[in-house]
Formats: sequence, structure tokens, C-alpha cells
Amino acid sequence: MTIKIPNFKQSPVDFMRSCGYAFDRETGVEASCMRRISGHDYPRYHAYVKKEDMTLIVNLHIDQKKPSYGGASHAHNGEYEGDLVEREADRIRGFTV
Repeated sequence: MTIKIPNFKQSPVDFMRSCGYAFDRETGVEASCMRRISGHDYPRYHAYVKKEDMTLIVNLHIDQKKPSYGGASHAHNGEYEGDLVEREADRIRGFTV
């Protein structure tokens, strides 16, 4: 799910931290951030965030489990829509008010 927040003036990573996310790594122009759903590593919310002009773009999904592949592959078992993703998107939007 993609969330777009216009007129955004702060750091994308600082904003995601205020939403309870931990910074993972930079991936080119995006930052990777994650937030645990339970007390375990998985499942977890995973977001790629970037700023384009004055718009924050958050690409949100749920990682259901740890990747079970090796090498340079970037595929994973992700859930990009559904009730949990919708509720988390609404929660993130609530931090902008």
C-alpha cells in the first residue's frame, strides 16, 4: 500500500521513528523502516519511505516471515493489502495531524 502525505517538512526517518518504526537501512533514495506487530521478529510492518519534493511517500506492507532464500534476491513473503495494512496506514496518517 502506498501512502502519500503532502506538504511534508520533516525527515522521513524521524517521522517513521515517531510512528514507532526502527530504521533499518538506506536503499538508494529510500529508507527502510520496520515495526514489530508482536513481541517476535515476524510478522512485522515494513515500510520504504522517501520524500519527493514536499510529499512523503510510504510504501507499506507486512513481512509475514523471514525470507527463506539466499543470494542477492529481494523477494519475500509480503502482504500489501488487507485489514492490518489498512489500519496501520490509518495509524501512520494520524501522526501527521
